[in-house]
Order: sequence, then structure tokens, then C-alpha cells
Amino acid sequence: MNKEALIVVDIQNDFLPGGALAVNQGDEIIPFVNELMEQFDLVVVTQDWHPANHGSFAANHEGKKPGEIIDLHGLPQIMWPVHCVQGSKGAEFASNLNTTRFRKVFRKGTDSTIDSYSGLFDNGKRKSTGLGEYLKSEGVEKVTVVGLAADYCVKFTALDAKEFGFEVVLPVAGTRAVNLRPGDFEKALKELERAGVEVRR
Repeated sequence: MNKEALIVVDIQNDFLPGGALAVNQGDEIIPFVNELMEQFDLVVVTQDWHPANHGSFAANHEGKKPGEIIDLHGLPQIMWPVHCVQGSKGAEFASNLNTTRFRKVFRKGTDSTIDSYSGLFDNGKRKSTGLGEYLKSEGVEKVTVVGLAADYCVKFTALDAKEFGFEVVLPVAGTRAVNLRPGDFEKALKELERAGVEVRR
């Protein structure tokens, strides 16, 4: 049987209801994810881990508001509220997430000059987080991706995992979307299906 791994993406306080960049109903996926973790021998996790001066924060650009798009060192960058700052409460994993199952945590978004939605690479694919390489070294051929948010970090993690050569499964029950624009969730799922990701609805 192909060796499989579960990738849990960014289930952190700032992405939960009440957080700085809350994903609507983001907390609802936690019981599902906890249950799913029990089915995998290998569970790896991504953690958004931004320096306070991160270039994606609207607060760090005079006159800019969340949702606006700027050019950040040659890449289009959506402006976000300050979130998941290194060492902050908001960057911590959700308290009811079963962290005892985590084998390894991969931090992303640590470079203030570039954002990092995917758990495998930054947005310009300039640097790898080491996640893809680690899974390959463990003999993994198939990954299931869950977490927050479907239309950003989960989507790009799944797409990069596919490009990296893994079979990729995305159970819809294990993710929720930011939905900056209505319909972004469905659009992200269709994009993943086109790329060959098995979306389980």
C-alpha cells in the first residue's frame, strides 16, 4: 500500500472565529480533523509564523486596507490584517486540536519580504519549507490535506503537493474558506479538481 500522510494546514487561533483573520465556521472542522488524524501514522502540520513587520500586513503600508492588492517585491500581494505573529496567542494552534498526533511542524511566512500560502513553498517558489522533501524521505506517495483556509493556504498546499508528485486528496469536511469574494470556496475546489486533486465532497 502507498504510504500516506495527513497535512494539517494552519489551524491557528487567528484563523478561528474571533481571531484576527477569522475564517467563518473555521472551528467546525476541528472534531473532523482530530478524528481523521487517528487514521494516519504520519501527521505533519503547517503553521503561519509571521514576523511583526511582514509585508503582507496592511498595517505595515501607509493608507492600505485589508483586501487591497499591492506589488510586494515583484509579486501581487493581497493586504491582510496583522495575523499569526511569531510567539503570539493568535499564532498558537487551536486549543482543542489534538497536537499530540503531530510528527513535525513546518513554519511558513517567516520571511517578511514574501508571503507563503503553501505549506511547501513561498508564493514566488523562491524557497522550500522542506515539507515536500521530508515526506518524500519518509516514503510518502499520497497526502490528504485539511485545514484553513480552502481558498488560500489549503489550496496552494494541495496544488504544490500535486506538483511535487504526490497523489492528493482533499475532504471538503476538513476545510473552510475565507471567501473574500462570494463563491471563492467553490472556485478553489474546481481549480483543485482540474489539477487532478481528488476532492471528496
